[in-house]
Amino acid sequence: MDVQPDGKGEGLKHFFARLAAEWKLAILPALMKWGIWGVGAVAVLDSSSIPVPMDAILALYVWNDKPHFWLYCLMAATGSALGGLLPYGLGRAGGELFLLKRVNRARFEKMRDRFERQEFLAVAIPSMMPPPAPWKMFVFAAGVFEMRVASFLLAVFTGRMLRWLALSLLVLKFGPRAVDLVAHHALTLVLLVGIAAAIGFAGWWLRRITQRSAS
Repeated sequence: MDVQPDGKGEGLKHFFARLAAEWKLAILPALMKWGIWGVGAVAVLDSSSIPVPMDAILALYVWNDKPHFWLYCLMAATGSALGGLLPYGLGRAGGELFLLKRVNRARFEKMRDRFERQEFLAVAIPSMMPPPAPWKMFVFAAGVFEMRVASFLLAVFTGRMLRWLALSLLVLKFGPRAVDLVAHHALTLVLLVGIAAAIGFAGWWLRRITQRSAS
């Protein structure tokens, strides 16, 4: 794979683009053979380094093994949270100047204020959104603004779990084409799933309290 730099950085950029594409073509089929563990490994890859079409891959897993859709969501959300520790760690190691090269000072201050007010939502909400949302920028910023690791992991896991549960429920009803539906209505669908999950949890909790009182 010979690439000659053209003096403007395009040769090197093209080289890395081809390298990433060939690496994905070689690794992804192997990872997908691992089943439930494979979706977690692919999610780690997607969050930490090389982006992959995670929604489409998860939809394929769910469609081929419908009874275990929730387990694929769980593994993917866990893998995404763990993979996100790489850009988070880079930001924490001293990424303020790097972030300022990507956003202007006004936006930087706005992001910092958001993390100071509610760091959990500052990461959880972007984690719910599909590409092209700049998820890695918020993850990197979480490190820059020194968000606690436990809170960071929980925020990413929560956002990804809600997003992929919404996707999986749509896949079970409409098939893999539901990926396009999530891409256009992600936040609405995630909020609906979150509300349904909260109602379900509240009902379970009330039943548990009632049973304890009766005994």
